[in-house]
Amino acid sequence: MSVSPSSMGGAGEAGVRTVVWFRRDLRVEDNPALAAAARTAGEVVPVYVWAPEEDGPFYPGRVSRWWLSQSLKHLDASLRRLGASRLVTRRSADAIAALIELVRSIGATHLFFNHLYDPLSLVKDHRVKELLAAEGIAVQSFNADLLYEPWEVVDDDGCPFTMFAPFWNRCLCMPDPAAPLLPPKRITPGEAWRRCPSDELVFEDESERGSNALLARAWSPGWQNADKALAAFLNGPLMDYAANREKADSASTSLLSPYLHFGELSVRKVFHQVRMKQLVWSNEGNHAGDESCALFLRSIGLREYSRYLTFNHPCSLEKPLLAHLRFFPWVVDEVYFKVWRQGRTGYPLVDAGMRELWATGWLHDRIRVVVSSFFVKVLQLPWRWGMKYFWDTLLDADLESDALGWQYISGSLPDGRELDRIDNPQLEGYKFDPHGEYVRRWLPELARLPTEWIHHPWDAPASVLQAAGIELGSNYPLPVVELDAAKTRLQDALSEMWELEAASRAAMENGMEEGLGDSSDVPPIAFPPELQMEVDRAPAQPTTVHGPTTAGRRRQDQMVPSMTSSLVRAETELSADFDNNSMDSRPEVPSQALFQPRMEREETVDGGGGSGGGTAARTNGGGQQQHNFQTTIHRARGIAPSTSEASSSWTGREGGVVPVWSPPAASGPSDHYAADEADITSRSYLDRHPQSHTMMNWSQLSQSLTTGWEVEH
Repeated sequence: MSVSPSSMGGAGEAGVRTVVWFRRDLRVEDNPALAAAARTAGEVVPVYVWAPEEDGPFYPGRVSRWWLSQSLKHLDASLRRLGASRLVTRRSADAIAALIELVRSIGATHLFFNHLYDPLSLVKDHRVKELLAAEGIAVQSFNADLLYEPWEVVDDDGCPFTMFAPFWNRCLCMPDPAAPLLPPKRITPGEAWRRCPSDELVFEDESERGSNALLARAWSPGWQNADKALAAFLNGPLMDYAANREKADSASTSLLSPYLHFGELSVRKVFHQVRMKQLVWSNEGNHAGDESCALFLRSIGLREYSRYLTFNHPCSLEKPLLAHLRFFPWVVDEVYFKVWRQGRTGYPLVDAGMRELWATGWLHDRIRVVVSSFFVKVLQLPWRWGMKYFWDTLLDADLESDALGWQYISGSLPDGRELDRIDNPQLEGYKFDPHGEYVRRWLPELARLPTEWIHHPWDAPASVLQAAGIELGSNYPLPVVELDAAKTRLQDALSEMWELEAASRAAMENGMEEGLGDSSDVPPIAFPPELQMEVDRAPAQPTTVHGPTTAGRRRQDQMVPSMTSSLVRAETELSADFDNNSMDSRPEVPSQALFQPRMEREETVDGGGGSGGGTAARTNGGGQQQHNFQTTIHRARGIAPSTSEASSSWTGREGGVVPVWSPPAASGPSDHYAADEADITSRSYLDRHPQSHTMMNWSQLSQSLTTGWEVEH
């Protein structure tokens, strides 16, 4: 429950001490909780409690932890300049217990914080209000994360919206949100904070510092840097946002999402400033600028809708919102998963995107759609695996936004993308990267390939591949799955899904116990072991012990390459020697090579995709389907990635620099890989994982599967 302002005690009241609890609102500008605390005219103690264990499998990834550490330093410096005490930090396994202990030791009379909308935060907020109100401490929470509270946006019948378009249209018809607040002029520090020494928060270990050093060259966390990034976008790319937003090879997007996630940038400030630009350009007759503002505000609306959806449907972080999708037979295959995340699928645009994500923690929004669509529809892996991997690796990892995106791609939303529509990565490549510059940047082994073949090297003539130094299946993989086979397999999976759904519906209508019931009764597919990352951390120290507590996670194939040493990856390191051009006797790449792509590779499924779809029955035994899977497995084991070490340069505008890699020097297989390869080749993959390549349905899953993070309803 929230305590009304009238019950908190007036300004200037003797003995007023206010604790401001920071979470994902790491700014002093337009921070309602901090502004309200400054108005009390009493002592103000800002606190931050880090308890990542409470998030279960959604423990912050390395790049996300790096950003958080830098943002807290920036916030602490800003608070000190306003006259406040330093930011009191605590490390605990129970955020609420640590917060209540702080409130008691300070002797606080008030607690202010900005509320969040995910299920875990809602439970925390209710608990802290209930416990402190019972002790006579005034508690109030504020909205600092959304334009409108979720319960304020309803349809004509007073019900929540279930589709984005009507939701956003209703938001645009509502009165504009309140104007952003200015930073407080001064904050009264007092002496109470001296009774609460801080815990030292350790967000990285020695093995991660080299990788994190590269991030500091590309990004500048902190709320003041967020303002600079917003100004740079408004005065630059916003004008041509509508025309350039789909270009993956340029800095055409805002790069504001990390700042928004950590609350360094107020969404209300973004909304108002873009609205002002739109008004000016509309009055000037600048239709391109007007359209660009409308499209960018729509992206803000999608962020708003992600919180709205999570608030009204807490299970959306784990389960599909459309009930029939609980019967979809996802492919539970960790080899496919490893090939995808290491950028070795054989589809250049997908591989380039995954290697950019691996190296920088960033991905263009169009490329996110491409790699996630490939994950769900071509590889048919469980969408929650992909969402969890994005959470582990993205700088702007955001649980609500990521869940919305993956549910949309997997067709789990009423207005989501059709599940039977497979986007052709080759055609998407020429749409989003028409000149191949993005692919060449992140796949240096394809750098010499002409543009007409850059997005489908398997169609290139042998002379072109030889001149470009490409040997398919050696220094660049063949496609891990043929698109035609993927289309057929997807249609078979959809047919099986509808059959199971119809059987379950009939069983429940007849009152038989065989009905599978609601999707909430079915545990989600467990994360693979590589996503259950080992955490080298000691148990969180009690809140009375104020010392450093380390919490480091290691994933070798996700460390950003260091400037001085190559990263050990558990795969082959075979690359062309781009530095020895003077010794290169290969012929020149033909500039006018004959372009004769195989038409069957360019077919796409637009919507229904009924022709030739679900004719073949799915079998888990022998036959052609089994042969296709075994061929895929052998390809997955035999293909090789590109280099793990490259020199980096950086280009871009202020507030967000886009990394550019120069071609790497040649490197051979590492000793670590040799041991791994010996292990792979000494034992048959099919012997070790007899079920990993089969199409699994819910009824086949082991009862021992555990749910990842039980969502509070």
